[in-house]
Amino acid sequence: MSDALRVRVNGEVRDVSGAPTRTLLRVLREDLELGGPREGCGIGVCGACTVLLDGRALSACLLLAAQVEGHDVTTVEGLADGDRLHPVQQAFIDHSAFQCGFCTPGFLVSAVALLERERRPTDDEIRDELSGTLCRCGCYRNILEAVRSAARPE
Repeated sequence: MSDALRVRVNGEVRDVSGAPTRTLLRVLREDLELGGPREGCGIGVCGACTVLLDGRALSACLLLAAQVEGHDVTTVEGLADGDRLHPVQQAFIDHSAFQCGFCTPGFLVSAVALLERERRPTDDEIRDELSGTLCRCGCYRNILEAVRSAARPE
């Protein structure tokens, strides 16, 4: 087995060596210098490392880098279109849906995954989708309002 991988992250194909047995989170942060996905718990409970794998929100700390070869990985850094923020990112700003910001990338990526599947989710569907990400600052009300706003643009 070769130790080199070719991964597509945020639309760009990147070659990474020495990666197959390392977690996707480590490769993203250490090799590709993407600081959005963060390690909180390291066991897939906190949601801070959430990325999109072919559009599905998953914990990067639970995936080996070898598992993503041939798939599309999107981190929070890949949500914006150039200088134009993704509507969910803008909604988080508009609704002050963060304080310290540690959990924010996980919430953003999870919200984008939800809104790709369900354009008009109910509050319960939003809560269910975002339940895999923990906010220690307690911004849940503002996060719910932000996702609701992005789902129903005015």
